[in-house]
Amino acid sequence: MDNKQAALELGTKPVGGLLMQYALPAIVAMTASSLYNIIDRAFIGQVVGPEAIAGLGITFPFMNLSAAFGAAVGVGASTSISVKLGQKDYKRAQNLLGNTVTLNLIIGVLFMVVCMIFLDPILRFFGASDVTLPYAREFMIIILLGNVVTHMYFGMNAVLRAAGKPRHAMYATLFTVACNIVLVVAFVWWFRWGIRGAALATVTSQSLALCWQMWMFSDKKELLHLCRGIYRLRPQLVKNIIAIGISPFLMQATSCIIVIFMNNQFVRYGGDMAVGAYSIANSMVMVFFMFVMGMIQGMQPIVGYNFGAEKYDRMFRCLWLTIAAATSILLVGWALSMLFPKEIARIFTTDPTLLEMSARGIRLDMLVFFVVGSQAVITNFFQCIGKVRVSIFLSLSRQLFMLLPMAFFFPLVWGLDGVWYSMPASDFGSFAMTIPILLWYLRKIKQK
Repeated sequence: MDNKQAALELGTKPVGGLLMQYALPAIVAMTASSLYNIIDRAFIGQVVGPEAIAGLGITFPFMNLSAAFGAAVGVGASTSISVKLGQKDYKRAQNLLGNTVTLNLIIGVLFMVVCMIFLDPILRFFGASDVTLPYAREFMIIILLGNVVTHMYFGMNAVLRAAGKPRHAMYATLFTVACNIVLVVAFVWWFRWGIRGAALATVTSQSLALCWQMWMFSDKKELLHLCRGIYRLRPQLVKNIIAIGISPFLMQATSCIIVIFMNNQFVRYGGDMAVGAYSIANSMVMVFFMFVMGMIQGMQPIVGYNFGAEKYDRMFRCLWLTIAAATSILLVGWALSMLFPKEIARIFTTDPTLLEMSARGIRLDMLVFFVVGSQAVITNFFQCIGKVRVSIFLSLSRQLFMLLPMAFFFPLVWGLDGVWYSMPASDFGSFAMTIPILLWYLRKIKQK
């Protein structure tokens, strides 16, 4: 099936089947990705030690910040391409592909250079102590050297989904995961390269997958392919990419700010082991949230195409199905976290102090986990249809407007537990804010 036929199906095939067709490959890919992150942390925790897990936790803001720039280009470009395909504007969709490559290259190099120059001060600011700084530095040097590859890899995968090739995007991710797992076992366990080996495995596997993606996009028989004349940055296209991508950028950048603040709060009220517990709890959260992200990635091209084609009934059916699926997935994650927190924590560590702290943290962190899915889906829905200001507001509401002040004030009353309490409290608060905004938009569309 060529790109044009695949794109046309977004506006004709039954929505439920179409959502599964696009979401299942993304779910498989995202879940596999989260699993290899767990394997990375499990090997580091079991082979290197609890201090290394805490050091890895310090790098989360760096990873989020890098992902923020990648999302600004990848999500912005893929959504723009979906809309242009819906409008049958194939030439502009082709130029968007070229501009995606150029933007990823420029931003990836600039981010690497700036962060390498100020690496130690940034890690200190992120909450690194004398104990965790060497681990965090060792990991981030290699990750930053491969930053351009990471940006390009995620950007090309987003474009593959927008071009009607969700399975190829899944294959790229599955290859990356399988390759990463093999290399982590070799580098961390066999060669004993420690946390540096985990970083090297990640960059190497993404580099190999990127080579395959570029080979895919070099096929001139495809509707979207790499060719001369599409790489020069066009102001209007860049503006469209950034306008849509600003919402996921702010979401990820805000997440970076929050993790920095949370790391410092955990260090202040619980020490380095509390940072390690936060890292382990986050791993559990991400396993199930990656299912939701897979559903969202499956939803994006369908919503974008049908919005561009003004088929609003199909657009909203896709939204409701995605919300129902996301909520069901997170209910499973919530139940497992409430019932088996210590068993989950034991995957990452055998240290008694870290084990107890992590088990309690998992339960508190995921107390109202089942409401998070609908908030994430609705936020991304507004992004897909170009309602950038609404999407930005919803992106910031949970983390910046709620979690940040709660994480500051709650520990003053409840100490270390207060830092944990702030997360479910902000989850529920943002959910309660998102639903009325969606209902308002629904009424507005029906009147129109």
